[in-house]
Amino acid sequence: MSQPQPKFSSDSPEWVIAPGLTPYAESVAAMEDHVAQMHSGNAPERIWLVEHPALYTAGTSAKASDLLDARFPVHETGRGGQYTYHGPGQRIVYTMLDLNRRGRDVRGFVKSLEGWVIGTLAGFGITGEVRDGRVGVWVPRPEKPPLPDGSMREDKIAAIGIKLRRWISFHGISINVEPDLSHYGGIVPCGISGHGVTSLVDLGLPVSMEDLDTALKTSFPRHFGAGTGF
Repeated sequence: MSQPQPKFSSDSPEWVIAPGLTPYAESVAAMEDHVAQMHSGNAPERIWLVEHPALYTAGTSAKASDLLDARFPVHETGRGGQYTYHGPGQRIVYTMLDLNRRGRDVRGFVKSLEGWVIGTLAGFGITGEVRDGRVGVWVPRPEKPPLPDGSMREDKIAAIGIKLRRWISFHGISINVEPDLSHYGGIVPCGISGHGVTSLVDLGLPVSMEDLDTALKTSFPRHFGAGTGF
């Protein structure tokens, strides 16, 4: 007897781009609803691309001392990680993916998210890297003065923070296209001092949000398609 086929493809999530700026609380409610529908088998996997108004979010490991200046609204959230900034000019990539189908491997999933970001940046000629003990994706900056200990300066271009509910993921990735980088001054981003933050435009690349969205969609199958484990 043949086995019933999944109602939705595990290799091709739907892609949705939200217009304008989406309030943070509204986005969380929408993700919660979609994940619940996925659990019921009534909704497909989704990659949701949004921008938020300027705000800070506090992950489950956030330290009060890392909030230096609450110049924007602060939202506590159930994702992993510490404090981060969201705002106009930053692409938020909410990944609602079913790890029941893709493999129940949290570390492997995070590694695939990192690889997806790195592969996307490579399409613009940017070398993104990951570092043990430092979440997110970093860009080496040899042209800048080294840190006091002599090590190379590295700037963060993308943050990653996920949450799983019954092995369906939500929250996800933020990538700096052209945000106001001074807004990061109100927090210690992800609890990491010394290194800075950057963006595609800060690196001298006239990349639009639409350019990044296209690159994300092109790179996705190489990291989450059939045969990848996710």
